[in-house]
Amino acid sequence: MRAIEITKYGAPEVLQLCEREIPQAQTGEVLIKVHAAGVNRPDVLQRLGYYPVPQGASDLPGLEVAGEIVGGDLSTTDFQMGDFVCALVQGGGYAEYCVAPAAQCLPVPKGLSMVEAASLPETYFTVWSNVFDRARLSAGETLLVQGGTSGIGVAAIQIASALGHRVFATAGTDEKCRAAEGLGAERAINYKTEKFPEVVKSLTAGKGVDVILDMVAGSYIPMEIDSLADDGRIAIIALLGGNRGDVDFGQVLRRRLTITGSTLRPRSVEFKRQISSQLQQHVWPLLEAGKIRPVIHQVFPLTQADQAHAWMEDGRHIGKIMLQLV
Repeated sequence: MRAIEITKYGAPEVLQLCEREIPQAQTGEVLIKVHAAGVNRPDVLQRLGYYPVPQGASDLPGLEVAGEIVGGDLSTTDFQMGDFVCALVQGGGYAEYCVAPAAQCLPVPKGLSMVEAASLPETYFTVWSNVFDRARLSAGETLLVQGGTSGIGVAAIQIASALGHRVFATAGTDEKCRAAEGLGAERAINYKTEKFPEVVKSLTAGKGVDVILDMVAGSYIPMEIDSLADDGRIAIIALLGGNRGDVDFGQVLRRRLTITGSTLRPRSVEFKRQISSQLQQHVWPLLEAGKIRPVIHQVFPLTQADQAHAWMEDGRHIGKIMLQLV
């Protein structure tokens, strides 16, 4: 099969087309003929040497795919050979065939293309796990999404808004702010020209927000603490601003604040199976009803994976960057 491998750590050009053996599905796994794969920030970090591959995972990049089940173990699923699914994988998505735990596969939502379906797993699993499970966003609560036009941001805004929450977001340009508002954010804040804690406080009558989905960390932490309501929670999913920040523990104590975080890739198949079940129950009906929708910024052929990574690093995209194989 054709695949894209990381020949050495470095710039996008280190991604090269290669020939690999088709992977073999083990017990509880299915073999997928890949039609499309998502490009995500962890892929870039892996290419740069900052995101080690978990033990036993493929060294090929790619954490989400959509395609046709052509082999493997279906004994514990309702799937059949030939079914079209999207799947969260630990690696190997940039290839014509990919192995996925059957528990991490979901049916392609009715009405979605394969490219759109492949854009869902990494971002939707991450958002559900962190916003709704870990940070416990509950009825009547408000959410602030940092990086509102990233793949994660687009998913978080739409899911939370569709479930009835007031959602605010940050973005780096006025164009991106308007895009975030078009997806359901009540107000998007240009972090280059506005101070988001002040805007958040003005929008919530001085209370602050209940949950912040944070992919920046670093110097943002003090500002996020100032933006939180009492009993508020920050869920950190990336460290684009660095892994150190000042924390006013006095506020944490007095106002019962929670700062938490997680990474999805090393978690167990059972953990991800539970998220998959929640998504199919709560989010897939919203997709099929057209109440939320994938946002695809650019689609590249597999052979242009290096260009896809360059677009990702450029940061001007709104939504997902994808690779198409079929």
